Amino acid sequence: MMIQDLFVPPLSPGNTQSIDLSIHNSALKLEIYQELCHFNSFIQDSIGSKRYGVGGYLEHRRIYESHENFATGFEDFRNIHLGIDIWTEAGTGVVAPLDGILHSFQVNEGSGNYGPTIILAHDWDGEKIYSLYGHLASQDLEGLRSGQQISRGQVFAHVGNLKENGGWPSHLHFQLIRDLQGFMGDYPGVCSSRDLDFYAQNCPNPELFMLD
Repeated sequence: MMIQDLFVPPLSPGNTQSIDLSIHNSALKLEIYQELCHFNSFIQDSIGSKRYGVGGYLEHRRIYESHENFATGFEDFRNIHLGIDIWTEAGTGVVAPLDGILHSFQVNEGSGNYGPTIILAHDWDGEKIYSLYGHLASQDLEGLRSGQQISRGQVFAHVGNLKENGGWPSHLHFQLIRDLQGFMGDYPGVCSSRDLDFYAQNCPNPELFMLD
């Protein structure tokens, strides 16, 4: 699977804990996700003695309702998560899981947003697919240029801290995208239930995307 190769050491059953941030987790109460210090403690407690906490693909989450930028014009929220979150220490190196080129990058400002973000483009079985890396360290964007070659196994970024990553406990948001729809350095990481059919097709599950 692709996501196991995003870090060194690789993700494995021995060092990885599944984390549920969905509406079905009764332990994740309003007072926890509305306060960053409490949310950070919740994540750390959930990871426990493991190195990584993982989860989130197509997870229906209430946590986005604490951020105004996830509200829509239809009196609902974008609250279905389209990527995989890997919760780990700030400063942890992020490894390219495939050969590719640097498509675009930018700092996506605002509470709950990605913060520093990089998108890579890959040729996969005769087709183009993009990988997005959100909540990175600000220094990772220094000196980058579009078209830059990124090799599989290369450490090209780092997990950002909560002061630079959009105000989240430290983690990597990793997402695959078939059609970027003209976006540069950004792409929706959550959608409303109204748009789920499209985004579920356009953003395949990274845990099921097999490497050769």
